[in-house]
Amino acid sequence: MIYTDGKQFLLEGKNYGYAMFVNGDGFLQQLHYGGKMKREDVAYLAETYASIVPNHWINKDEAFDYLPSEYGFYAKGDYKEPTAIFERQDGASMSRLRYDSYRVEKDAPKIVGMPHVRSGDETLVITLKDDFSDIEVDLYYTVCENSDVLVRNAVIRNVGKKPVMLKRAFSFRVELANGEYQLLRLAGRWGQERIPEIAPVAHGLTRIHSLRGSSSHQTNPFMGILRKDCGEESGECYGVQLVYSGSFALTAEWSKYGALTLQGGINVTGFGWELRGGESFVTPQVLLTYSNAGMGEISREIHDFLRERIINPAYAFKRRPVVINNWEATYFDFDNEKLCAIITAAANLGIDTFVLDDGWFGNRTNDFAGLGDWFVNEEKLKGGLKKVSACCKEHGMKFGLWFEPEMVNEDSELFRAHPDWALCKEGVEPMRSRQQLVLDFTRKEVVDYIFGVVSKIIKENDISYIKWDMNRYVSECYSASLPYHRQGEVMHRYILGVYDLAQRLLDEFPDLFIEGCAGGGGRFDAGMLYYFPQIWTSDDSDGYERTKIQCGTSLCYPLSSMSCHVSVCPNHQTGRTVPFDTRGRIASLGAFGYELDVTKMTDEEKESVKAQIEAYKRTDRLILNGELYRLSNPLESNYFCMLVVSKDKSEAYVVGERGLCIPFWSDKFYPRIRLRGLDNNAFYEIEELKTVLSGGALLGAGLPLPKTGDFGSWAWHLKKVR
Repeated sequence: MIYTDGKQFLLEGKNYGYAMFVNGDGFLQQLHYGGKMKREDVAYLAETYASIVPNHWINKDEAFDYLPSEYGFYAKGDYKEPTAIFERQDGASMSRLRYDSYRVEKDAPKIVGMPHVRSGDETLVITLKDDFSDIEVDLYYTVCENSDVLVRNAVIRNVGKKPVMLKRAFSFRVELANGEYQLLRLAGRWGQERIPEIAPVAHGLTRIHSLRGSSSHQTNPFMGILRKDCGEESGECYGVQLVYSGSFALTAEWSKYGALTLQGGINVTGFGWELRGGESFVTPQVLLTYSNAGMGEISREIHDFLRERIINPAYAFKRRPVVINNWEATYFDFDNEKLCAIITAAANLGIDTFVLDDGWFGNRTNDFAGLGDWFVNEEKLKGGLKKVSACCKEHGMKFGLWFEPEMVNEDSELFRAHPDWALCKEGVEPMRSRQQLVLDFTRKEVVDYIFGVVSKIIKENDISYIKWDMNRYVSECYSASLPYHRQGEVMHRYILGVYDLAQRLLDEFPDLFIEGCAGGGGRFDAGMLYYFPQIWTSDDSDGYERTKIQCGTSLCYPLSSMSCHVSVCPNHQTGRTVPFDTRGRIASLGAFGYELDVTKMTDEEKESVKAQIEAYKRTDRLILNGELYRLSNPLESNYFCMLVVSKDKSEAYVVGERGLCIPFWSDKFYPRIRLRGLDNNAFYEIEELKTVLSGGALLGAGLPLPKTGDFGSWAWHLKKVR
């Protein structure tokens, strides 16, 4: 709900309140973001905040450093990091934004060309005007009454005639009342993405960012702000999550004055955007989430919001295909006969979709050639993809195909014909990460060409599934199509080109299912989930390491968004051997599939695959729509354990894994784990334990953890019986 008298504003979600007011000098100040309050309380807060500046100060200009501003200006007394900087033709960039007007709109704004929240209840739009230029800023706040997520972004408009250069264009600012805070970030690297790190917020500026042209393996566009006593199940905390996939920044700035200032959006390093007269610049949306019940509740709120309002509604709650991917089975070494053998064996096991990975196109026999040449290599695949597609149809399977549409090898027909289509500067030796260059997706003709050739392949070969990969970052931030003063637009224009291609493919093929990938989990963010219902979680598919990666990812992404496969052992990334059952159970906590050569499996392993698929189909509805509880964190203990409960609390699924065996535990003394999210007064049958226990017993006393060997696992299926 949105309440306002034109000077005071109160926004309310399920459990939060967000209050602002316009002070006597016409500046929009933040009053409160946290638990709910009464409308009558806003006036009291406005009165106390109006007198926040010490009485002995005569120069009010210096007061802005104290005031909790809704959108920070530059070089006129607000010494915190500015939210936006707009430079005029004379080089001046000082600004001072005052309140002008407001309006309330139904639903959520539709942003052309960028991912956005698909629905909302109401949107408050507040317009600020700059004292010194022809810039106006519209601040958007979308409220959903049944959610604790508040959606923010800004639109910067040049209402004059002369161009202005945007040097910074963050999406939001929010200031939290003084307190001891900790910052949670999801950090990592290739093969070890989204590992949670928590540290106290120190004096000064803390920045989480990526300069890589993507959200990256190293950082994720999510930031948790936790009160000192906050944990998984209790305490006050906030989530800040960008709906954006390019170079980004999220900042937390704390000073001795007390307030903690949070901001973020498009990364400012190298950024510059020419905003001509009459033009507008739309910043990416950010999801702000509040909880007074710990990080577990933040996660559940975000999961519901992404599934209900971001992910493509055609697939958000639709059963996902069970996939077999040939990459780790064959790498580049395959032909029709080898692929058809895999398809035949997979179909007999109950797998329903075959995805042909890298190596089917151009002169592609290794990493050094062929990218960009999206036509079939008929020397390798006699008769083209139609034979592979026909083999899939014959065995009742769907056919999927791997593309890396944003990249090009210099040894390719595409590059030889259009060397200027790569992001690089003539005369400057480019960086050749993974032996490839990045195509210039800032150029419409490049995106048009890729759309045309990819569409042709899809139409001609009955493709229902695409794995969209991206195996290197953007390094050469230069486009031959832009003048010198607009090179600062390259990074943002690049990701807009990626979004454009994804949307055009989905418009052309409404039933097409696209799985995202970026050298593993290098572009796993809410922006990509708008187009791709699931994303390859990590190239590290080890059944033990994945517990850490999936646990961290679950902090702000639903299980259904994580593509999780059973792979061969010894694992190709770690060399570790993990029991087959464990690999299946960990992979069942996501979109399920296989990454191995089924033709080389033993009869026992094949029977295990059949059982795993049957078990997954019993629980996949919970993965799509259930509420997640992290019961044991593998980064902090020797155990991993997750519980997923149906919305009506009638059933639940528990998966756990033990790390290394350690001495001391005996048959009489073994650790227990308490369940969460169940109906305290109901009784549940636990199938594997052949017992019935009350929700109260399961929540209060818990269950003893099974005794297993190294990397052993267990699964419990719970069903309410009365």
